[in-house]
Amino acid sequence: MKILNGIKLANEILERLSKKIKSRHLKLGLAVILVGDNPISKIYIRQKEKTCLKTGILFRLFKFPVKVSWQKLKAGIQDIVQDPDNSGIIIQLPLPQNFNTQEVLNLIPPGKDIDVLSEISLGKFYTGNLPILPPTVASASYLLKKYKIKVRGKNVAVTGAGRLVGYPLAVWLLRQKATVSTINEFTKDASSFTKKADILISGVGKPDLIRGNMVKNGVAIIDAGTSIKNGRLVGDVDFKSVAKKASYITPVPGGVGPMTVACLLENLVKLHR
Repeated sequence: MKILNGIKLANEILERLSKKIKSRHLKLGLAVILVGDNPISKIYIRQKEKTCLKTGILFRLFKFPVKVSWQKLKAGIQDIVQDPDNSGIIIQLPLPQNFNTQEVLNLIPPGKDIDVLSEISLGKFYTGNLPILPPTVASASYLLKKYKIKVRGKNVAVTGAGRLVGYPLAVWLLRQKATVSTINEFTKDASSFTKKADILISGVGKPDLIRGNMVKNGVAIIDAGTSIKNGRLVGDVDFKSVAKKASYITPVPGGVGPMTVACLLENLVKLHR
């Protein structure tokens, strides 16, 4: 069993970006918009801030109270968008339930939408006409290529069909000629799909969702789920039982997380160019 080392690969990407930013004297800024006080969101934001410092990108956090009105949030985001110092902008998800998430995401123009979450950016991605990939898709792609895990013709099970992980990954995997099964909360006998998978990707955010008795020997696991259990960050996969059968597996933390942040900043540089 091999560990898919996301930290090492992310550092390689960041080192390359840092050299490019310095050699071209690029002045880039990442603006992160946080609504509310979600603890996992804060973990992600700290990772982004640290990574920006490594690469010479200006980091700015804009915080809005959980009970902010739609009018004030919209006006605030529009001001952030118009500021030329903000080269890339992300809305930290999840948003409070009283907001229409897609309506908020659509306030980010395609040229600054490094998360690929507005309807315009998503439409271009789904039709293959976007110069960047959603960060989770890019991170999975990098990991699979780095460790020479072939996708074409493989059975791939994707648990979760959310906007950040499952849905865009399923689209990308189909484009790579994989046979894809997408599992959601209404899927009956989910293990019948996971046991057939050559590659299993999970992005639900539920601890111990995937256990050793649900996968076959030799499976490659990409765990993109995150949640907090007993005060620590964990993935969807019960690492101890699944690692005994897997040929490759990403740890949490240290797998998809740092890769996603690195790919986010890579998108910022590409869109700026």
